[in-house]
Amino acid sequence: MLVTPTRIGNIAPVTNTDHEPRIGILVVAYNAEQHLAQTLDRIPEDFVGRIEEVFVCDDASSDDTYGVGMTYQESGRKLPLRVVRHPVNLGYGGNQKYGYRWAKEEGLDIVVMLHADGQYAPEHLPDMVAPIAAGEADAVFGSRMMERGTALDGGMPKYKYLGNRVLTTWQNTMAGTQLTEWHSGYRAYSVEALSKVPFQDNSDGFDFDTEIIVQMIESGARIAEVPIPTYYGDEICHVDGLQYAWDVSKLVGRYRMHKMGFGTGKLAFASDSYEMKPDPESSHGKLLNWLANREPLKVLDLGCSDGSLGQRIGSLGHHVTGVDVEQLPGVTDRLDDFILADLDQGIPDTIDGTFDLVLCADVIEHVRRPDQLLRDAHRLLAPGGSLIASIPNFGHWYPRTRSALGLFDYDRRGILDNTHIRFFTRRSFERLARECGYTAVQRAATGLPFDVTNRGAGENAPAARLGVVGTIDRVTVKLRPQLFGYQFLYELTSTP
Repeated sequence: MLVTPTRIGNIAPVTNTDHEPRIGILVVAYNAEQHLAQTLDRIPEDFVGRIEEVFVCDDASSDDTYGVGMTYQESGRKLPLRVVRHPVNLGYGGNQKYGYRWAKEEGLDIVVMLHADGQYAPEHLPDMVAPIAAGEADAVFGSRMMERGTALDGGMPKYKYLGNRVLTTWQNTMAGTQLTEWHSGYRAYSVEALSKVPFQDNSDGFDFDTEIIVQMIESGARIAEVPIPTYYGDEICHVDGLQYAWDVSKLVGRYRMHKMGFGTGKLAFASDSYEMKPDPESSHGKLLNWLANREPLKVLDLGCSDGSLGQRIGSLGHHVTGVDVEQLPGVTDRLDDFILADLDQGIPDTIDGTFDLVLCADVIEHVRRPDQLLRDAHRLLAPGGSLIASIPNFGHWYPRTRSALGLFDYDRRGILDNTHIRFFTRRSFERLARECGYTAVQRAATGLPFDVTNRGAGENAPAARLGVVGTIDRVTVKLRPQLFGYQFLYELTSTP
């Protein structure tokens, strides 16, 4: 979902919930013996009663952080304090993982991360939990950048301020967000929202904070921001700034690439691998153009996915029956008929009658026996009927280059989709079609799928302007489709 920062001040929790949320405070501590007690003292007295537990995690400090925590625990202040010391250093991210597991195991509703050095004001804990308690957010980030000038007035060094702004702009661009700051360590999470993201797979270092933002965005979590004061004292910074900047920049870049379909797709875990291709120059766009002015046809859509393409075909006046191995939500509403079947086993014999058009849009490369699928489709064609197929071109320069450089691997989408079982060039597919009794009566090639650049860019992102690049792509596809064609689209009829 599009994440828009929200300025939320003192919002009282709603009163119609079943119970007061169980709130935990995770205090991440490392060599904080000079600041821990003061930080705990600053937790507002009128908020203490709402806290289930304050969990201080000493990450194998070399000073007496743990001892200070234990002494504080025995000091008599009515703070539900629990102190642990890790025998080995887990790292900033590892310490958070430990704490979030604790929050889940304890059955908490909200967990707030508070730094033991006092850099993030405990006085604002009520503001941090309020949006989640009110049911208005799943995650809340304290931002030092929401109020103009306060970060520098609070002592943030100018080089850190500039770096923060530059990195935040880049991260917003890549992730399609409008957050005012990505680099605050003041965080509150709904424990339910944490349970929906694979935070255990994240880094143990300082880039953990960026990884979990990306995961929250990907999971559709509602993110709010609240303004917090900036404070820089005598605490020691353990972050290597240049390495951190490189790590987080690379991370959001990789997320955007995963959203576009490149790489493993691990970061885009909640995104559908198969989406409607809206561009008129895409295979779906060209296919719909082919069918736009035809008399109503009886269409069999093999590998129909969620029925989005079939729905568009139906809107042109055609009757569409879809077949897929999985019944995705909404598919029966989008199509006239739906049949559950594994096309890897061939088209089921239970399909009665014949069809004016059999559609194999991005499906032939997914089956082990494409020849069987094409022959099964042949028997279902009505006299004068045709089969339309779209296939990725393995002869395209992208897979050719990766193979030549010894970098062959699968992507999440596209020609090297990790679910593709068979690969085709123009020559090999046309040979297969002839062997299965088909003659090509119409063919086309598509260029690079530039529309994927908008995936993950946010709903308000401007469409990519192709200009000269788009023109060059279209010209090269026409001149040499075997090398520059991204997909081939064929209409096939029975060989006389």
